[in-house]
Amino acid sequence: MLAWTRYLVLAWMATLASLAVTRSLAADKPVVARRPVLLPGQIDFRASRVFMLVGKTGLGHEHGVEGCPKSGFLKLGAARNAGQLVFDMTTFKADTPIARQYVGLAGTTDVDTQQQVNANMLGVHVLNVQKFPTATFKVNSSLPLRVQQPTAPPQYQLDGEFTLLGATRNLSVVAEATPIEGCMRIRCNFSILQSDYGIIPYSKAFGAVGVADRITIWGDLRIAIQTGD
Repeated sequence: MLAWTRYLVLAWMATLASLAVTRSLAADKPVVARRPVLLPGQIDFRASRVFMLVGKTGLGHEHGVEGCPKSGFLKLGAARNAGQLVFDMTTFKADTPIARQYVGLAGTTDVDTQQQVNANMLGVHVLNVQKFPTATFKVNSSLPLRVQQPTAPPQYQLDGEFTLLGATRNLSVVAEATPIEGCMRIRCNFSILQSDYGIIPYSKAFGAVGVADRITIWGDLRIAIQTGD
């Protein structure tokens, strides 16, 4: 009887050890992120980014900003109802290394300065993301340019309305489309005036330090390749 009890105890301990090893191996196994399944024309928000160059006035500093789209779709070659792109303004961050590199700024920014700039940018006096967490580009048409560069990717003119902080303005953007990794890469750049959307450009020291009214925006988006009408 004693031998049988000892056998059960040893078997139970071996089972626990086996379970522990299995759990450890499962924990060490890398998790492979699956690409989202997208409908034709749907934006891949995980692989898409928006970048901004915020200029300076006086003794201010230039800033590179990056943010993410939230959702949307785009149908290239459409004469109407071409799409809508929604941007998550709460994700915008100033002076990340990739943002500074993308907009052509050299050097880096220390963490404390980044935090101060982000607090000002996301706060009530600029983007006011608590009240306006998204911005939207409603694309009415996306027709190909009549004159295309022979050696350049196809270009399309995106005409529509851009809404930021509840203010809507007409917007026309020329975008180029390049197939890449099973998607279509859409790249464009344009500029807006902050004051057109009710934003008073940040300044201090009686205007001796501040940011410019005009900002330049780049879109670098991925959309699922269209299969045709």
